[in-house]
Amino acid sequence: MGCVLLSDALNRPPKALIPAPSPATVPEIGARCLRAGVRAPTLGPVLRILDARTGEPVAAAPARRGLTRIEARAGGLDLTSLRVLLTADVLARALELTGAQSWTTAPRQPAELRTAANALAVRPFEEAHGPGAGAAQVVRVVAGQDGEDGEAGGEGPVIAVAPVVWTGPGSGEHSPAASSLLADPTALRLALLSIPYGRSATLDEGTMTQAAERLAGWRRDVARWARQPSRPVPEAVRARLAEAWDEDLDVPGVLRVLEAVAADPGVADGARFETFAYADRLLALELARDLGTLA
Repeated sequence: MGCVLLSDALNRPPKALIPAPSPATVPEIGARCLRAGVRAPTLGPVLRILDARTGEPVAAAPARRGLTRIEARAGGLDLTSLRVLLTADVLARALELTGAQSWTTAPRQPAELRTAANALAVRPFEEAHGPGAGAAQVVRVVAGQDGEDGEAGGEGPVIAVAPVVWTGPGSGEHSPAASSLLADPTALRLALLSIPYGRSATLDEGTMTQAAERLAGWRRDVARWARQPSRPVPEAVRARLAEAWDEDLDVPGVLRVLEAVAADPGVADGARFETFAYADRLLALELARDLGTLA
């Protein structure tokens, strides 16, 4: 099999007629490609998550061509349940960026929670039970206490999501805050993404205002940068972004990379635009929403 055909085979869906090469043949094919002056295809970065059952990092997708099922276990409409679904959504997006396949499910998901998650730009979850046909691994995303107590059930790693507490008007996790904060859902998404999923998140009016202002500023910047000639994402920046989301979904680290790119005078505006657009595939903050608007 030639170098180009190998690349095609690695990127074909599982039902393709051309079989994937075995791991033992990859070094041999790589050497042949180098001799031919063609860069050999790679299996891509490995996204690692912290398994709450053992406290050890594990691969989220151990088989590149296998299917990782992500099962989100969320209860009623509250901020912690929304954060569970958001974390599962980010995991699916991160796997997609590494070239892995995933299937997101959420058994017994209340309708009102699904509606709230839609507003939060969380992709739809299927109602499914059991491991799922063809799934090489199942990753369960649960509220923190369930993961720590080993109550998530089933095989496969568990992501334990820490609780969210609202300290603004009204109080307590189960206050009306979950629904009322959806008046600005993208700001709520950013506020939650700004805190590592394994750390408790305390939100108040000040937190939400800060997130909304940060989001508005980035959207203005992206709209302005879009007026300049496009430039590719710098390779060093792309590597730092991938390093962050591949290391236990370090989304706050992704946000720090974007802050640094926005402030770096050595990065062209066109490259800034492409960087923010690329990172938004993970963040889903509609950073390019204001393109074409007047300053």
